[in-house]
Amino acid sequence: MHRLIRLVLPALLLVACSTAPARIEGFRAKGPIYSNAVMDMAQIEGRWTQVAAFGAEGCRPGGAEFRRDGAGLSVAARLCLGGEELRYGGPLAVTGPGRMTPAGKAPAPLDREWWVLWVDVDTRTLVIGTPDGSFGVILNRGGALPQDRLVAARDILEWNGYDTGRLVVW
Repeated sequence: MHRLIRLVLPALLLVACSTAPARIEGFRAKGPIYSNAVMDMAQIEGRWTQVAAFGAEGCRPGGAEFRRDGAGLSVAARLCLGGEELRYGGPLAVTGPGRMTPAGKAPAPLDREWWVLWVDVDTRTLVIGTPDGSFGVILNRGGALPQDRLVAARDILEWNGYDTGRLVVW
């Protein structure tokens, strides 16, 4: 009997180790992520209020104001991300459909490519994330975020591999 346990136990431990869940980097699992390929980036122009972010305990919600100027698109942002208040003000390089990257010096993780994952049909709610999962944020304009758009934004984040159990909603 002891010999059987010594033979079977290592095999069981090996099987248990091989079925570990996919490792999460940042706030999303590895896998595909999709940016909004049909959106005109001019649609995000204006002032947005932060209504949710990942790991945002410890700081107050911020916001972002996107502007079009002679050089293209720029932003003035103060966001609560990963429990820290982060700021970036400067130009954004449009790097693909629904994708932009700060062209000036930005603190991590704002220094990465930002992907517009979703914007509602009336351009009132905006979901931005990063391929590496270092941040994800829900922005809204025009008052409080209604429950139906929050559910849609959560669904989009989850579909793109984000761990929505770590999403903080204000």
